[in-house]
Amino acid sequence: MVHMRNMRPAVGQSALLFLAAGMWIGVGSLLLTWAYLWLHAAPAQGTFALVALGVAAALVIHHFGFLKIVDKNLARILPMKDKRCLFAFMGWKSYLNVAVMILLGIFLRHSPIPKPYLAVVYIGIGLALLLSSVRYLRILIGQRHCS
Repeated sequence: MVHMRNMRPAVGQSALLFLAAGMWIGVGSLLLTWAYLWLHAAPAQGTFALVALGVAAALVIHHFGFLKIVDKNLARILPMKDKRCLFAFMGWKSYLNVAVMILLGIFLRHSPIPKPYLAVVYIGIGLALLLSSVRYLRILIGQRHCS
């Protein structure tokens, strides 16, 4: 008889760090792509100011928001010595937050908010995700050099 526990895709700590970084980089890149497309299609006047606002927002979101989430995830992942479920790179509550963020993104993209203004939000969150992913990568690379 096959137990459900044996069917779970289990990976080591390095894979969890890689998956976490990859997720943050992938989503951040996606959001920045949306922002670029919206700003590219908009009149050039004022674009620099919108990008600057987005970058400023990214720095605040990165420092005061996402780094705390990364540190919380790292505090959970780093003590893991045995293999864990492939999806353990985030806690289950984080998956709920991701679902809410996806729904909010869909709502915003279909809202009457002009896309160049929405690009500021997407730059802020997207760039903050990329900046915060560096912490995962730094730990992962540090582990590789120590082994």
